[in-house]
Amino acid sequence: MKTDKKTLALTAAKARLLAVQMVYEAASGHPGGSLSCLDVLTALYFDEMKIDPANPRDPERDRFVMSKGHCSPAVYPTLALRGFFPVEELKMFRRIDGHMSGHVEMKHVPGVDMSTGSLGQGISTAVGMALAGKLGNKDYRVYSVLGDGEVAEGQVWEAFMAANKYHLDNLCAIVDVNGLQIDGKTCDVMPTEPLDDKFRSFGAHVITIDGHDFDAITAAFAEAKATKGQPTVILAKTVKGKGVSFMENNAGWHGKAPNDEQFAQAKAELEAAIAALEG
Repeated sequence: MKTDKKTLALTAAKARLLAVQMVYEAASGHPGGSLSCLDVLTALYFDEMKIDPANPRDPERDRFVMSKGHCSPAVYPTLALRGFFPVEELKMFRRIDGHMSGHVEMKHVPGVDMSTGSLGQGISTAVGMALAGKLGNKDYRVYSVLGDGEVAEGQVWEAFMAANKYHLDNLCAIVDVNGLQIDGKTCDVMPTEPLDDKFRSFGAHVITIDGHDFDAITAAFAEAKATKGQPTVILAKTVKGKGVSFMENNAGWHGKAPNDEQFAQAKAELEAAIAALEG
C-alpha cells in the first residue's frame, strides 16, 4: 500500500467536509451519494491510479469515469486535494459565472476524464476507453464508479456485454451499493439484486467489499489488477451520506442542500472526525 490507511481516511474526511461545504454554498447539489463513494475515490486517486496532476492529459495515465455524474461533490474535492487545481476553485461550484458544473465536466475542470450526467453513459464511455487501450497496446487501466440505482439502466448491461466480448481486463467498475436513490430504497424503486450473480452472468469477475474499509478497497483493486481475460466489478457496500449523522441512510439527502443550521452540524461532525484522525 503506497499510502497508509490513516492518511487515506484523513484525506477522505477532508474531502467530505469540502463536499458538504460546496453543496451548502451553492444551495444545490447531491451530497448523499457523493459522501458514500468518497473512500473509494480517495483510494483510487491517492493510492491506486497512475496519474500526474501536472499533466492531467498524459496519454499513458489511468482513466476514471464517474458514471453517476451528479456526484461531482465527490470528484471535485478529490481532484483539488490531489493537486489538479487549487481548493479555492471549489467555490465556483454550480455558480452561473463558475466553471464547475453540477455534473462532472471535462472541458474546464482539470483531471476529469469524461463529462457525465445521463445515467448509464459513463460506464459505456469507460468500456470504450478500455477497448481503445487494448487496441493501442497501452497498459493504462480504466476505473468507473456507478450507483446501484444507476444499474437499472439497460445501457449498463449493454456495456458489460461488450466488456466481456472484448475481454477488457483493464476495466474495473465499482458499484456504490448504498441501497438508496432519489425516490427511496433501490429495492423498492427498481430491485436489481442479486448484483453479484447478474454481473457474473455478464462475464465479470465480481468482488464484494465494505466500501468504507481501506484495506478491503485496496485489496480489491489489487485483485482486479491481477484478474486476466475479463473485466472486474467491485460491489462496494456503503452508507449514503456517510460521515454526517442526519444524512446517513436517508434518501432525502440524495439531491438537497443543507440549511444554515444543518451545515453547522455537518461541519462540526466532519471537523471532529478530521481532528480525531490528526490526533
